[in-house]
Amino acid sequence: MVKVAKSVAKSVAAKEKFFERAAKFIRSSWLELKKVHWPTRKELFTYTAVVLVSVFLVAILLWVVDSLFAFLFELII
Repeated sequence: MVKVAKSVAKSVAAKEKFFERAAKFIRSSWLELKKVHWPTRKELFTYTAVVLVSVFLVAILLWVVDSLFAFLFELII
């Protein structure tokens, strides 16, 4: 009977420690999120435009290089 009581006490203590650690993790995560520099709406649109233009330019570059290689391989074969 004593062994059962000890194991129950251990499992309860383990659950309490888990919830304490989880609460500490959530608190520290919230504090870190407060430190983040969140972009303004204007910055967000600017960064998005930069990414989209960059992706478009890289896609065009890859298409040109691929077409050039295809043309050169056709000349060789």
